[in-house]
Amino acid sequence: MNEKQPASLYETVFSKLLKRTKQFAPKHRFKFSGKLYLLDATVIDLCLSVFPWARFRQAKGAIKLHVGLDGNGYLPEFMNLTDGKTHEINWAKTLKLPRGSMAVFDMGFTDFAWYQTLMNNGVYFVTRLKSNARIKHLHKRPGRKAAGVSVDQTILLGSIPTPLRMVCYLDPETGKEYRFLTNADHLDAKTITDLYKERWQIELFFKWIKQNLKIKTFLGTSSNAVLTQVWIALIVYLLLAFLKFSA
Repeated sequence: MNEKQPASLYETVFSKLLKRTKQFAPKHRFKFSGKLYLLDATVIDLCLSVFPWARFRQAKGAIKLHVGLDGNGYLPEFMNLTDGKTHEINWAKTLKLPRGSMAVFDMGFTDFAWYQTLMNNGVYFVTRLKSNARIKHLHKRPGRKAAGVSVDQTILLGSIPTPLRMVCYLDPETGKEYRFLTNADHLDAKTITDLYKERWQIELFFKWIKQNLKIKTFLGTSSNAVLTQVWIALIVYLLLAFLKFSA
């Protein structure tokens, strides 16, 4: 059935169920009014001889699942399935994030032009700075630093004309320092570090959906069959979330 039934049918069911489930979802735990989105992608390996349309490398097949998780209830509001070679930033640039929302993502989404587009659209973001990032220190931000926060500065990054903010956090357990980049001047430094930690929720989402919904074992071999099974897996995820929220 998955070979012939259009995947768009299940996508429509998913969209309607998502709209319904969002009505019961608890708000994210942070003290700001805007939406929170956690962005990431995961590669699903496929056997190239069975899925020849999913060529990833010379002798390897793969598809990539791109997800934007809503911080309210950790629901997959944005989703797309591409070939394994498609970079996540290409998907991210197609997203229409609402003004005033917050996007959290890792260094795989590094793209200075996209950062500027987010700011122009009134969208806040938190990410990590690459070790080789070319920055110019402007000034320290006023106020007392929270425990673990070693640096809170206004900076210029590369060719981006708009000043940004760098927050450095020293992990007391590992002694490792993390450098976070954001345009959210209205939030305290500790909230910036906690927002990036929240990104772990999408890692848990990928892990859960692969382990519990058997998304790595497909019942059909066409691209339509694979996409259908992914949508069905996400529908099941929403049904479980709906039962949890409405209990």
